[in-house]
Amino acid sequence: MARDEFDHFADRLSAAIKEKGSPVCVGIDPNLSLLPKACLCDSADSAEQLELVGQFCADVLEAVAPYVPAVKPQIAYFEQLPGPEPFSGMALYSAVIRAARELGLVVIGDAKRGDIGSTAGAYAAAHLTGEDAADAVTVNGYFGLDGVAPFLDAAQPTGRGVFVLVRTSNPSAKQVQDFADAQGRPFYEHLAGQVANMGETLLGRSGYSLLGAVVGATYPDEARRLRSIMPQQMFLVPGYGAQGATAEDCTAAFHDDGTGAIVNASRSVIYAHNRYPNLEWKQAVAQAAKEFAKDVALAVY
Repeated sequence: MARDEFDHFADRLSAAIKEKGSPVCVGIDPNLSLLPKACLCDSADSAEQLELVGQFCADVLEAVAPYVPAVKPQIAYFEQLPGPEPFSGMALYSAVIRAARELGLVVIGDAKRGDIGSTAGAYAAAHLTGEDAADAVTVNGYFGLDGVAPFLDAAQPTGRGVFVLVRTSNPSAKQVQDFADAQGRPFYEHLAGQVANMGETLLGRSGYSLLGAVVGATYPDEARRLRSIMPQQMFLVPGYGAQGATAEDCTAAFHDDGTGAIVNASRSVIYAHNRYPNLEWKQAVAQAAKEFAKDVALAVY
């Protein structure tokens, strides 16, 4: 989706979802311990390994592009990659963003950054400005409004988006996010209300805000409640596949018309060679992406 076609992240994402016919996103997580053997270096040459990882990412993008509207590179896997300058792991992260955009994919940078003041502003500048910045980025909302505001300030001039972690998909999330106030309202609902308020003036033509929320599919009852609290937020929905959530679980994050959310899968798609041993690994990725997109579309639509 061309950046000059829509000037608002939620509009671009909504249009891309409609074009592909399925509200799904594939995570680009180049974990060296899970890569196909063809993508691993036999020697200790970090430059060669980095090149192989880059080729893996490029091949994954080409394999999934026909079936999904968006990808979500997880920055941690790029940050840890060794390599000689100027081609470091972070340079590869930028290259993946460029390659995805050339394939018409919306790019959500999974950075989960968060801080306050000038530090938050620096994170925001690093991840939401410049030609190689992702179309949206994930942020930690624990600092409150003054932790999120710098990201919104950086995102708005170029129509980029921000997703605040509200209800995450990990098993121990309840230990913090379910902590209730005197009225019995859990923390994640309070944070959802804050996100809804912060994003209400940032709506696009689609009716959705450029400030969205991360809401895990592994807690569908909570997702339904959060959808009622945040009707104008796009939901980024992790938890499908390897984390145990089904397509039916994911439907809780959507409005009745099938809009308002995008479901992510990472390991179950990009490392599908483990599930399809009779297929060449790139064919396995394409097959998994096709099945993922179809599974979620049938449940949502």
